[in-house]
Amino acid sequence: MRFHNLTGLIELCEKESKTIAQIMLEDQAEESGMSQQETFKLMAEYYQIMKSAVHKGLTEDIVSMSGLTGGDAKRVNEYRQAQSASVGDVGAQAMAYALAVSEINASMGRIVATPTAGSCGIIPGVFVSSQERFGWDDEHMVNGLFCAGAIGYVIANNSFISGAEGGCQAEIGSAIGMAAGAMVELRGGGAAEAVHAVGLALKNTLGLICDPVGGLVEIPCIVRNGFGAVNALAAADMALAGVRSAIPSDEVIDVMLEVGSSMPSKHRETAQGGLAQTPTGRKIMKELKKRGK
Repeated sequence: MRFHNLTGLIELCEKESKTIAQIMLEDQAEESGMSQQETFKLMAEYYQIMKSAVHKGLTEDIVSMSGLTGGDAKRVNEYRQAQSASVGDVGAQAMAYALAVSEINASMGRIVATPTAGSCGIIPGVFVSSQERFGWDDEHMVNGLFCAGAIGYVIANNSFISGAEGGCQAEIGSAIGMAAGAMVELRGGGAAEAVHAVGLALKNTLGLICDPVGGLVEIPCIVRNGFGAVNALAAADMALAGVRSAIPSDEVIDVMLEVGSSMPSKHRETAQGGLAQTPTGRKIMKELKKRGK
């Protein structure tokens, strides 16, 4: 890639008068040896998988392999249709869609890791709900995925995207940042605004531990995807409104690396701390072992 950090990405966009998505498409095609048309087509196929997961999670009776989770996406979606949601219909819809995809993951369904399976609901939740709201076509959404991919590339190469390495801030946090930055560009914001959205999003997930109950990507992972979608929309709106990340986004990514490196192993996907080791968490783990899950 021609960029290694978000500052370099902004400079490249401004120098060539291109969007983040255009830069990423060009560089990804060059990196993979495929044409831009082939690269775009492949990403378009990924987006169809995301949309399918949203639909399935909202229309089918989903139960996880462990039996611990399932159905929350439908509950939230039904609630938003029947009531006036506190986060508004837009937030509730994104939340429901994010939960839907995350529940599909927990039931061993087909999803796209964005950037990981544990955070797979946030980008689809934000993207699919926003597409329905604004009437955007699929091509526009695929461009958004390239923007999100560029942001994820920078985070992955300068910090973490794995909960086992840097805690849940690396998974949920990265996905929120990717979705927020992409949302800014999808709505016509510039590269600098998109990067501010990334910083705003990441700052507010710093230190988030990875503490899966029973070692499964279900509790609290699924609900964190729902909250993450709402947070991404909030960060995008702040950036579009002119709010700036006082700490440059590249420095926030550096801090995420520092915090994750300092995090005890019991808070990095080992299920040895946090919610996994509460009395209820331990009880669930024992029951799963008895059932051979």
